[in-house]
Amino acid sequence: MTVGVAGEQVKTGGQARIALTGATGFVGQALLDLAVEQGLMVDALTRRGQPRREGVIWTRGDLANRDALREMMLGAEVVIHVAGVVNTPDPAEFVAANVSGTLAVLEAARAAGVPRFIYVSSLSAREPALSRYGESKARAEMLVRASGLDWTIVRPPWIYGPGDRETLDMFKAAQWGLVPVPAAGRTSLIHVADLARLLLALIPGGEDITFRTFEPDDGRPDGWEHGDLARAIGAAVGRRARVVRLPDWLMRLAARLDGTLRGRKAKLTLDRVGYMIHPDWVVGADARVPEAVWVPQVESGGGLRTTADWYRREGWL
Repeated sequence: MTVGVAGEQVKTGGQARIALTGATGFVGQALLDLAVEQGLMVDALTRRGQPRREGVIWTRGDLANRDALREMMLGAEVVIHVAGVVNTPDPAEFVAANVSGTLAVLEAARAAGVPRFIYVSSLSAREPALSRYGESKARAEMLVRASGLDWTIVRPPWIYGPGDRETLDMFKAAQWGLVPVPAAGRTSLIHVADLARLLLALIPGGEDITFRTFEPDDGRPDGWEHGDLARAIGAAVGRRARVVRLPDWLMRLAARLDGTLRGRKAKLTLDRVGYMIHPDWVVGADARVPEAVWVPQVESGGGLRTTADWYRREGWL
């Protein structure tokens, strides 16, 4: 039995279920919406009570709550593990959430006999020496690969779309006509709706999917040069944005100032700067998802414009 804000719901058999962590976050919400739209049943972990929703059973708890994880797994056929810490001034929180949390979810899945495990990692795991975040994701990937489950790992690049607070500051800067970016480098992008579609497409597993690590993107060859992306964000908000290229030392100084001014609420941490200044965050050609499984549908120029429109409607811009 699972207790939520709206009362109690009893799990019943007969329909395939997804056990989902991170369902209330940016990526998890998009995934949950799409799963419900497609008529799938989802058992979702949540720290706080949630309104009753058709097709969703909420389980109260977090990644450290073994009882909640065990309850969430009952009757599930696949786990999609999205939850994790992306940014924090305390390196121990990366380990607690991304490493220990992933281990707890894996152990619960094995104990419940859930055979399939899809892990949302990060492209930063490709270069774990650059940041504590990337290191924690790489360590979590090692746990997934050694789990004995039928696994697939997804390493998204920069994720954007409606509801994203991490990219919001760049849209706000573009409104002022100035967009700061690292001095040099390229990055890939993926719209959150495309990522959600991919995660659901991976559920069945199979020869082309199982025991694979994928790096999906928007389909743009060679990704985005930072200046081109800044100008595209400017166009999305209706401004001709000037690109301000920041040297590495200045970005580190800005991170220290942000930490001094905003403390734990700082967005630009030294750890984040560590991977932002890396020149190559373009997905690897050898890690692309087979076209028979998934192809991106959101062209990023249009996706950035619809994201800006959403920010305005919600009063974020």
